[in-house]
Amino acid sequence: MARKKVQIRDHGFEASLFWRRALFCLLVVVACFGALIANLYHLQVKEFQNYQVRSNDNRIKVVPVAPNRGIIYDRHGVVLAENRPIYSLEVVPEQVKSWDQPLADLQNLLGIDDDTISDFRESLKGVRRFNRVPLLEELSEEQVALFSVNQYRFPGFSVEARLKRFYPYAEALTHVLGYVARINDKDLQNLAEKDQLSNYAATHEIGKLGIERYYESTLHGQVGYMEVEVNNRGRVIRTLRFEPPVPGKDLYLNLDLDLQIKAQELLAGQRGSIVAMDPNDGGILALASAPTYDPNLFVRGISSKNYNALLHSPDRPLINRSTQGRYPPASTVKPFLALVGLEEGKITPATKVWDPGFFELPNVNHKWRDWKRWGHGWVDLKRAIAESCDTYFYQLALDLGIDKIHDWMTLFGFGQYSGIDIHEETSGVMPSRTWKERRFRQPWYIGDTIPIGIGQSYWTVTPVQLATATSILANAGIYHAPRLLKATGSTTGTLNLPPDDKPRVQASALHWREVENAMLRTVQHVTGSAHKAFKDAPYSAAGKTGTAQVVNIAQDERYDAQKVSERHRDNAMYVGYAPFEAPKIVVTVALENIIGGGGSVAAPLARQVMDHYLIEEAGGE
Repeated sequence: MARKKVQIRDHGFEASLFWRRALFCLLVVVACFGALIANLYHLQVKEFQNYQVRSNDNRIKVVPVAPNRGIIYDRHGVVLAENRPIYSLEVVPEQVKSWDQPLADLQNLLGIDDDTISDFRESLKGVRRFNRVPLLEELSEEQVALFSVNQYRFPGFSVEARLKRFYPYAEALTHVLGYVARINDKDLQNLAEKDQLSNYAATHEIGKLGIERYYESTLHGQVGYMEVEVNNRGRVIRTLRFEPPVPGKDLYLNLDLDLQIKAQELLAGQRGSIVAMDPNDGGILALASAPTYDPNLFVRGISSKNYNALLHSPDRPLINRSTQGRYPPASTVKPFLALVGLEEGKITPATKVWDPGFFELPNVNHKWRDWKRWGHGWVDLKRAIAESCDTYFYQLALDLGIDKIHDWMTLFGFGQYSGIDIHEETSGVMPSRTWKERRFRQPWYIGDTIPIGIGQSYWTVTPVQLATATSILANAGIYHAPRLLKATGSTTGTLNLPPDDKPRVQASALHWREVENAMLRTVQHVTGSAHKAFKDAPYSAAGKTGTAQVVNIAQDERYDAQKVSERHRDNAMYVGYAPFEAPKIVVTVALENIIGGGGSVAAPLARQVMDHYLIEEAGGE
């Protein structure tokens, strides 16, 4: 058997192969380390700034801090809207080992209903366990006390305080102040368009109506920021820097709270408006609208049931009748038309018209009736205004024509926005040929002009428009825009309001005085339509009553408030000012669907408002 050949090993070759392989591995290792070092250089040196910012973004959080909303006061410094602390029961989930027993004990202790507990359990899903979760909002003082005594039994639960808007006078000021409510998608869109979204980063509520909405930017303030360090789970470790928020400015209104409450009480159970204004500067002393509602319902979050009840109520409590109510002005505009007639030379103070109880045109089979069926006989200007003779003003309107009436009445602000500092306002209608053509595609007829003379036909006004126009009359042509805001920051603070940009209504001083004296006669003379309401008043007042027809009455029918439906009854109107020699207050009253007229129903309310302001408040100061 042949023997196997033994191969002799080449140690030199093997050593050379080993060193070649070792060198290759070393080069690979060096290359890897070189790549690692190069990458570290890139990260630590070249991209240092970039990654430092990213690291800080993960480690440092900027938390916005909401500013305190400004307080709203009346002209005497009485708080009308404030921020009250509310208390909520909150819990940190990671500190609670089991939920069943604590929740059951809290339910018995604080009287929490099953629905609240169920909603709370749902809210726990998807939240970070170290974040606070509210269990119960707006604890009562009794609940706070009960929990405080028993807090040791509930680890992880605590009572937290925050500020929430509150309106202490509720319904009395709703249509003036408006309210704040939670920010919705529409609000976010509006803020984004105005580039103000960042200023509301920590704010949950925003002004929705009234003063709260109009002066939102002033009341809100400037958001603050807090830089905090967090761990990898997002828990706050420490505060690095704090930039405090700038609170919103306080507002002082021209409103007189006592007068506002008085006006609102006078409207109780009725639909209508009372506006009181200082003719010397346009300051709104009272702006009452009825019916009304509690704005605090919206701050807390109104239920769908309650909101639908307000929205669909036939009395429309959501409407601010002082600025959005559109009423035929009725005879309250007769003094303005008389001034136009004097200025245009269509009448003189001595001009007399025969009033048989109606007005008719030649060859026209229609009679425009006077409120006094048997007529007033021969009447001059003063009697026509004081006793509210319709026939006199039918003739005057016909003589003037709609074009002159329209041009003059716009000087007094009719058919235009009054300029009051809330957004909720309508302009009413001051009809003209152009307006009718655009609205109805019809020409203007003579028959349209005649009822304009007694404030009927297409003419509609808002109570605040009437107050502004009456103020111009009391000031012999000087215009002051109606203003709710008096000052910001303090009672002597500055204002950035637009100037009164309407020129003075130019008319003869003699003609102003003739019209004013006629309005004085309306109140003082025994035959004046407002005489009974102001009888024995310790001050002199001037005014004009009005009774506005809501539905048309056939020629052969007589109006009987007891027989027509409640919604078809006349409106009662009144405008006036006092004292006559140096006016301090202008008052307008509008009452919807009332039994009685302006002299018997509306004027007595105006008298009580004037008494309260000129006598009761003055006597108490």
